[in-house]
Amino acid sequence: MSIDVDVLVLGSGIAGLSFALKASAHGKVALVTKKSDTESNTNYAQGGIASVTAQDDSFDLHIHDTNVAGGWLCHKDAVEILVKEGPKRIRELIDLGVRFSKEKDPNGKVHLALGREGGHSRRRILYSADLTGREIERALVSNIKQKENIRIFEHHIAIDLISDEKTCYGAYVLDPDTGEVMTIHAKVTMLATGGVGHVYLYTTNPLIATGDGVAMSYRAGARIANMEFIQFHPTTLYHPGARSFLISEAVRGEGGILRLSDGSTFMENYHEQGCLAPRDVVARAIDAELKKNGDECVYLDITHLSPEKIKARFPNIYEKCKSVGIDITKDWIPIVPAAHYSCGGVLTDVDGRTSLDRLYACGEAACTGVHGANRLASNSLLEAVVFAHRAAEDAGKVLSEYKSWASDQECPEYAIGNHTEPIDLELVKELTVKLQTVMWKYVGIVRTDERLAKALTHVQSILNTAEDMYKHGQLTPELIELRNLAQVAELIVLSAMERKESRGLNYNLDHPDIDDKLCKKDTVIVKPF
Repeated sequence: MSIDVDVLVLGSGIAGLSFALKASAHGKVALVTKKSDTESNTNYAQGGIASVTAQDDSFDLHIHDTNVAGGWLCHKDAVEILVKEGPKRIRELIDLGVRFSKEKDPNGKVHLALGREGGHSRRRILYSADLTGREIERALVSNIKQKENIRIFEHHIAIDLISDEKTCYGAYVLDPDTGEVMTIHAKVTMLATGGVGHVYLYTTNPLIATGDGVAMSYRAGARIANMEFIQFHPTTLYHPGARSFLISEAVRGEGGILRLSDGSTFMENYHEQGCLAPRDVVARAIDAELKKNGDECVYLDITHLSPEKIKARFPNIYEKCKSVGIDITKDWIPIVPAAHYSCGGVLTDVDGRTSLDRLYACGEAACTGVHGANRLASNSLLEAVVFAHRAAEDAGKVLSEYKSWASDQECPEYAIGNHTEPIDLELVKELTVKLQTVMWKYVGIVRTDERLAKALTHVQSILNTAEDMYKHGQLTPELIELRNLAQVAELIVLSAMERKESRGLNYNLDHPDIDDKLCKKDTVIVKPF
């Protein structure tokens, strides 16, 4: 089956939905998503969306906070665009029906409620209780479904981009229910496939976060940048009944205190901001304390806040913890770090353009340069809407200049006949867990050259096996995702090996210092053809 569209969007998080909604003004859109239309990292974003709205805040302060958190590796132009265009995009979300939480000031005037999170010098986090991502997706999906020229392909998975190493012409997409591979020929393609969290054994990400966009782009010849910077969220619920449930950064922003099992505090020993230190500092501090004491977890204490405030501000976290026997109004929350967010991805300019013509990337799949070596909390949702807007505007120009389908390189049908051998799904699952274990053990919060070398050997062996299985085996989502995970893992390891310093999220005991003279630049990898 082959279809022609003006715009192909891969992914249905805030980046993909925002782009699709705006790009629909320029033509027919196909939106492909692996799960339902609201399953994405956005949907799991608890904390909020950062933007300058308060009178005591300023663009300069937000820019400075972003650069400090990013280890001064952030792209200056991208950060300024993010911060200065952010308030307008926030107003657009409100106009689309996003219901941000509100509160009354001492004079009884109602205004948008603002939270504070680690690394922020002011309260600037707009939120919707502790389910901000879900609320934004709800509003976007509602608006998307009103557009007759947007067709959503749920429960489909992209296999590879259609590319000649210079230009992208669309993608091959598998319908797992029928085994049919669609050739979707597009004038413009947007990669908004989300994160890479499931390359690690423990992650806050949903199961669909398997780095598909980064892997496909690399295979197609696009430039990939800064994959060594994997953010580990410091506060993930430690309980067998709620594996990797995220405890929002906003809990610390509202006064949450990190404690050891004996009740003592420790963050004051690691950073002047204590419990409000940037995520990479907090994650490393917890990792160090666990290794020092042999404990399995540390604790987050908000019992000093009133039960009413806790339940009103964090209803989802309260109910989730309560479901596993933890009353956060009375009990400390047991927490450990887990893989959370990728600051690298497909390298783009400030209009979302990748190094391949007619291919855009946005959201966590992209490296816009905003995050540098470490993401400032709640900048990710803002990045998605700001750069999705810019990409949609740029794509509109490309579509207006498009000549004809006949001028494109011919898009051959996918050679499905080559994939005939039955796949051992148990082996695929076994290789996936092996890969995740290797990455967790050797390429985690704290790294060494020896660990990275060991990881590369294991990862490349798994990647070679996955590629061999893919060449001849029957296509399944599990095999496609293993292939992508292994490719992304290799990119992470190679990038970490290239960065001979400890900056932001790349902490290497063999290179403990920051080296501005040699290393203050992006780590860029391009597939050799």
